[in-house]
Amino acid sequence: MGICLSTKSPPPRKNHSKRVTNQSSISNRWSRVRSSSIKREKFDDPVIHEHAIAAALLFQHQNVLPFDRSTSVRHHQPNSKPHQPLPRSSSTRARSLTDPLLPPQQLLIQDVNADELEVKHIVLVHGGGFGAWCWYKTIALLEECKFRVTAIDLTGSGIDLFDTNSVKSLSQYVTPLTDFLEKLADGEKVILVGHDFGGACISYAMEIFPSKIAKAIFVAASMLKSGQSTLDMFSQKENTSDLMRQAQKFLYTNGNDLPPTAIDLDKMLLKDLLFNRSPAKDVALASVSMRPIPFPPVLEKLSLSDANYGYVRRFYVETPDDNAIPITLQESMINDSPPEKVFRLKGSDHSPFFSKPQALHKLLVEIAKIT
Repeated sequence: MGICLSTKSPPPRKNHSKRVTNQSSISNRWSRVRSSSIKREKFDDPVIHEHAIAAALLFQHQNVLPFDRSTSVRHHQPNSKPHQPLPRSSSTRARSLTDPLLPPQQLLIQDVNADELEVKHIVLVHGGGFGAWCWYKTIALLEECKFRVTAIDLTGSGIDLFDTNSVKSLSQYVTPLTDFLEKLADGEKVILVGHDFGGACISYAMEIFPSKIAKAIFVAASMLKSGQSTLDMFSQKENTSDLMRQAQKFLYTNGNDLPPTAIDLDKMLLKDLLFNRSPAKDVALASVSMRPIPFPPVLEKLSLSDANYGYVRRFYVETPDDNAIPITLQESMINDSPPEKVFRLKGSDHSPFFSKPQALHKLLVEIAKIT
């Protein structure tokens, strides 16, 4: 999620947004939270396992709701100037009163034949503080349409037992994803979906395994340029957020004289920050399941090449009612590094898998069908 820190920026360079390079000034903005009692190796907390069981129960009993009317799609014109707004066109029409009202399951399946799709394996990568549990609605809907779905728990996230405060690098954090991709059979491809900080994670994987990734879908996610870190992106003055600044708490398990090891979020502010349009039961699930975000990966600058990262087809899903990654920041990332197409989930907060699960599902299927 967004890290909103006020820092000095170096002189701007042509065609690049301002970013933070002087990390020493950041420490004055950190909220000091002493956490010396936190273990440095692995979590043994049985509550984590209870959370997984709770998520599984919700997964089994979740009712399928009718489709939200989806969304507009924007098409990138290759010859257009990078900072001009991308043209908009409607991706769907409103259902008229004479349209037949089909059962939800039939509505989901009627125009999807997974056997005819070039790639029908979708890999879901959660954002900072989240885990594979957050995708439970999306998993159910995609599997109903006969997709193969894999939801990854990144290192120190979800039910992964590694101590979040001991994660030292982005490569370590993304290891469960890169290990999964490495083990794919020769010629097998997947569609990656990254949410929030998961956008930086799938970008890292795209650079290493471009031939194994057919498409990459960024959902309210950090879509960085080469040489940019997630902290750089969120440290721009125009992207600061009082709500984010109030919600974040830095953890210092290595001592207060050393950089933070992780970022935690105030549970009392989660709804307003991440779930302002999500159902209460999903907010409750998140409040007992979210874990701190490892800080070193947020600082790490990506090295992305046109030959690898640029080889993979990219798509972006905007969330206009997002209080964590504001729509202005999403638009800025899109203009700086235009994807193939941009979709908008009307009425979605930062967590569309909770607030707009049907509309998100419909877009994922639509993108999977693009040839």
